Amino acid sequence: MTTHKIGVIVSSSRPTRIGDKVAQWVASLAPEGTEVDVIDLAEVDLPFLAEPEQPATGNYSLASTVAWSERIRAYDGLVITVPEYNAGYPAILKNAIDSLHAEWNGLPVGVVGYGWGAAAGAARQLGEVLDRVKAVTLPGPGLSFGQDLTPEGEILEAAPTDDVRGLFEQVLTAARQSVTV
Repeated sequence: MTTHKIGVIVSSSRPTRIGDKVAQWVASLAPEGTEVDVIDLAEVDLPFLAEPEQPATGNYSLASTVAWSERIRAYDGLVITVPEYNAGYPAILKNAIDSLHAEWNGLPVGVVGYGWGAAAGAARQLGEVLDRVKAVTLPGPGLSFGQDLTPEGEILEAAPTDDVRGLFEQVLTAARQSVTV
């Protein structure tokens, strides 16, 4: 049986963020036998659209972009944990997506939003961008403050554990299908 490698992305860099707690909880729900890494975009530290050429060329010259490309290519799929900021998603995540091009094509990407209103606006906008870069977009559950988690990032009993597990299964199924195509 092939072990699949899935990245779980922390897509907030705010000093008071709870994204690391959400991502760790999501990662803990991966099926047994799945290799899971938590990727913190604050640690990836990509400069803002700094490549001299368009990402579509694939000619990356900055060490940070080359490392980011290699890292994303190493995964069979991703799950992005995304907060909602003013009805959108964080700029650091947009930059991480826009810094690459071909790496997203066909990559299964699940989305778990969190915040007031379960980050529905952010997840919708992110889905549009992921569709544009030709990722295999797999919408997942949203976590609402007061129902599924606290504003401090503590996961509550009502959190959609089974839905997150189901999202992992969708990501893994899509990863297996992309290998056989």
